Amino acid sequence: MLRVLVAEDSATARLLIVSLLSSDPDITVVGQAKNGEEAVALASQLHPDVITMDIQMPVMDGLEATRQITAASPTPVIMVSTLDPVEIGKSMLAFNAGALAVLAKPSGPGTPRFEKDCRELIATVKALSGTAAAAEPPAGTPAAAAAPVAPVRHATAERPATAPKIDVIGLVASTGGPIALRTFFKALPNKITPPIFIVQHIAAGFSIAFASWLNTATGRTVKVAEDGDQVTTGVVYVAPDDHQLAVIDGKISITTDAAVDGARPSGTVMLASLAKSYGAGAAGVLLTGTGVDGVEGLREIGQAGGAVYAQDEASCTTFETPKAALDAGVVAKLTVLAEIPKRLANLVAGKPELAH
Repeated sequence: MLRVLVAEDSATARLLIVSLLSSDPDITVVGQAKNGEEAVALASQLHPDVITMDIQMPVMDGLEATRQITAASPTPVIMVSTLDPVEIGKSMLAFNAGALAVLAKPSGPGTPRFEKDCRELIATVKALSGTAAAAEPPAGTPAAAAAPVAPVRHATAERPATAPKIDVIGLVASTGGPIALRTFFKALPNKITPPIFIVQHIAAGFSIAFASWLNTATGRTVKVAEDGDQVTTGVVYVAPDDHQLAVIDGKISITTDAAVDGARPSGTVMLASLAKSYGAGAAGVLLTGTGVDGVEGLREIGQAGGAVYAQDEASCTTFETPKAALDAGVVAKLTVLAEIPKRLANLVAGKPELAH
């Protein structure tokens, strides 16, 4: 049974979240907090598996409560935000505080988003329930030693040392992705500036704030991709809410085409388009996440001669997607998160992957 602490100052919203979580037979709500100070105290007393945290609360807000909780113990925290533009902006700061996910606050029975919000909340609680810590600790916390690269488990061919240099990079992530992306860009040298495309599965309405946060967190030019954009060196493009992103003849195509593997935006659609447009000059990376989105697109990049990577289990918040790529033979091995940008930097510079 998964034990959840709910922190929410609104009695109505708190009752709704508690009811939703309690409706799942695998989840029990062990405590309820009306403000951040209560949340910190209850987290210490109850040791829940997961905490859902409101942002705007009296006495102590959710950001400060999250900082204190994650500094004291590695409890996974999910920030639950309204779709108010101000609160959405603040919600992105939760990743700096140590939160592992940000979700839209369920809007109430009968509203268009209600069922989807409920599914996302329960699925995210379950996905994070076995998470011991964030992929990257909050600022000021010592980082754990990097795990070794996992041994080869499949016969997937390694990319030859003489292959063309990498001209474009595609990244796919879901749960825990923002933290992993921040780590990725910190390790990617500033002089390495190919166009980069990101499919980050995040609650509807959050993509603009996510791009803005990533822009600040990385110091790179990050924007939500727009239909007809010319692909430009040095720009990081984020897939927009509920649309498919593809690259065709050097331009970005944004459509409402059907979901693939249940996903829109789809990592597979994006990666497959890079394989078609750039061939062996494309690189694809599957980061922490749930589901199989991106696996088949990564396969297409590998078949085109491009570079393919999947994040190792030790540095993942949730390992389901990288594991699916490994089990399907799409990648020959897993790679420590901090090593992936270093290897890509070599390939972008036209050097062997493991050059020093």
